[in-house]
Amino acid sequence: MAEGDAPVVPAQARPADPDRPAVPGRPAEPAQRYPRPVVTELRLSAFGPHRSAVFPLGPLTLFAGPSGSGKSQALAAYEALAALGSGATLEEAFPDPRARIPDRAVPDAQHRRGFRLGCTVDGPAGPVRLDLAVQAEPTLRIVGERLSQDGQILLATALRDPGRRSVQAAWLTGGAVGVTRAPLPDDRLGTALLPLRVAGSTTGQRQVLAAAEQVVVALRAVFPCDPRPDRMRAAVAPGEGRLLGDCANLADVLRRTRSECGTRHALLAEAARTGCAGAVAGLDVRTPEGGGLVEAVLDRGPGRPATELARLGAGELHFLALALVLLTGPGVLAMDPAAELLSARQALTVLADGFDRGLDGRQGAELLRLAQLSCGRGHIRLVAAVGESTAAAARHLPGVAMVDLKA
Repeated sequence: MAEGDAPVVPAQARPADPDRPAVPGRPAEPAQRYPRPVVTELRLSAFGPHRSAVFPLGPLTLFAGPSGSGKSQALAAYEALAALGSGATLEEAFPDPRARIPDRAVPDAQHRRGFRLGCTVDGPAGPVRLDLAVQAEPTLRIVGERLSQDGQILLATALRDPGRRSVQAAWLTGGAVGVTRAPLPDDRLGTALLPLRVAGSTTGQRQVLAAAEQVVVALRAVFPCDPRPDRMRAAVAPGEGRLLGDCANLADVLRRTRSECGTRHALLAEAARTGCAGAVAGLDVRTPEGGGLVEAVLDRGPGRPATELARLGAGELHFLALALVLLTGPGVLAMDPAAELLSARQALTVLADGFDRGLDGRQGAELLRLAQLSCGRGHIRLVAAVGESTAAAARHLPGVAMVDLKA
């Protein structure tokens, strides 16, 4: 998928054969194993410190390793793929693309440097691979994209004319035509555009659509979460009650969960008894009469004054934000999952870089317990970067997949 290469022409569609032996590494009945589309593998090649790295992803995956080992880079790659799958431009997905170029990477004769990344999405259609080659210098653009399944290429793109802001794409059609060719923009994910370009009138087109839609559904169901305690202390204006990625509007979300999600709000209050210092009888909010800013407080029990969240420590606020994310779902998070599918057919994936940042051992253990509980139910997945103390505690826990990186 290098610049100037012609797109690889997808092969003709193969008819489904129930007696065909299973492909090595592929489950015999993927629809039963993965009723919801989920990312099961992340691949990074010449991306930051990573060289030909393949990371299997389970329902609860923790990245561990020393500073500089690439934990944050791996999560940033996943977040960028999610943004592209949601329709973002390449510039929006990679605001600082030079930071993703490997150190000491040598430009070619045309002064070009870049990186590669990809993922595998499993679900009702079976495992589908998405691979991208991105040019970061001198101009940010996608120079190659490939969507494939069982070794069969369903979509391939290549940069044919560097002077044009487009790539030449070829996708499987089947029937008498075989392949459809057309230009696609070089700053957007072609896979996400296919549902708008493919009619679905042939077997090949339906195979392409099923694969593309599965990838898009999985990538859109991602919530990158990076709590910012410094932004969470202030009272906020009442709004939709959908938690932002930095969790700055935590008070407004607690207002909503208290009134609409009593069970989840009670579970969060129970978690706060473990993660917050002192006695905690519950979580409450204050709204001045006649409207105004919403302020969240810890109820300390009868005869004791409540504690405003503004007075809590950074670790306590970080803990409360992540506990809320793990105990809730897409309807309470500021994200845009695929509207054409019911939430029961989608699996939310939470990305949390610095999952245990500022937490003590007690708080970290409680968050791990909540993650095990939520991820074990199948509707939430977690991919997070953790410090060594949390990693040591998690290595022997059931249902936790550890990815240990080296500097």
